[in-house]
Amino acid sequence: MPKLNMVQAINLALHQEMQRDDSVLMLGQDIGINGGVFRITEGLSEKFGEDRVIDTPIAESAIVGAAIGMAQAGLRPVAEMQFSGFSYYGLQQIESHATRWRARSQGEITVPMVLRMPYGGGVHALEHHSESREATYAHFPGLKVVLPSGPRNARALMAAAIRDEDPVVVMEPKRSYRAFREEVPEEAEIMEIGKAQIVQEGSDITLVAWGAMMRQSLEAAGRMKKKGVSVELIDLLSVSPLDSDTINASVAKTGRCVVVQEAPRSLGISSEIIARINDHSLMYLEAPVGRVTGYDVVTPNFAREKWYLPTAMQVERQLDATLAY
Repeated sequence: MPKLNMVQAINLALHQEMQRDDSVLMLGQDIGINGGVFRITEGLSEKFGEDRVIDTPIAESAIVGAAIGMAQAGLRPVAEMQFSGFSYYGLQQIESHATRWRARSQGEITVPMVLRMPYGGGVHALEHHSESREATYAHFPGLKVVLPSGPRNARALMAAAIRDEDPVVVMEPKRSYRAFREEVPEEAEIMEIGKAQIVQEGSDITLVAWGAMMRQSLEAAGRMKKKGVSVELIDLLSVSPLDSDTINASVAKTGRCVVVQEAPRSLGISSEIIARINDHSLMYLEAPVGRVTGYDVVTPNFAREKWYLPTAMQVERQLDATLAY
């Protein structure tokens, strides 16, 4: 199997899905001839033409609105927000229309569209380029939200999102775009949206992470292994739906849990995970669930960014603290 980085893996998924289904098309800023700001759509315009890889004006609300109309008309649009921080201009279209049409039409009309957006920090970007707002999108009923952590699952989740009958936001951790490579099979792979993955089995403590935070969590789990601690590591992959069953089954086994998120601490996905553990696995807990998160401040510019983003050392310290409780 070839080894690909995440950029190449997502490009492969888009290429294969466009080749498989003529109704799949893409729209967004500079995605055609330029191949997108991160070159994820590189080569697709030349392969499939300008009618299926559409360069749009700088108007996120129009991009999302056009994608909704295309989806209702029988197409499967993949709309790109150049950065997640620019997607807020399209929130009204997402919340008022994309998420509601299935309920509004009593199931007769679905909106099979994908909204791609690079998110998160760690690449020395400027304001509105580094946010981690998965909780915002997960709060909209009717909208699925997935966050790949590596090349292979990015490819499989993108294909699943394109084939889904409901709107899906795919939040791509740009910190991981070119950070590492994985073996990605040439034949198409599809992952189930809403199903977490147990990356590493363990018996002493559960560690839950997603997106770019998986790298820090893997490193921390490796350090704990050297101390003789068995960490069960869960890659959430999807925050809406959120796989409570896998998390609670693991917590029932280990009795302890730490959750890692890049986003600000308050009212985030980690809070929801802890609430669901309390609802279903409270009597199994040997310690309060620990959290490692970003801070409740605007994501700082690159000179101070490293002090904001969670690190493997912070994850290790929280694991130690939860085990020592």
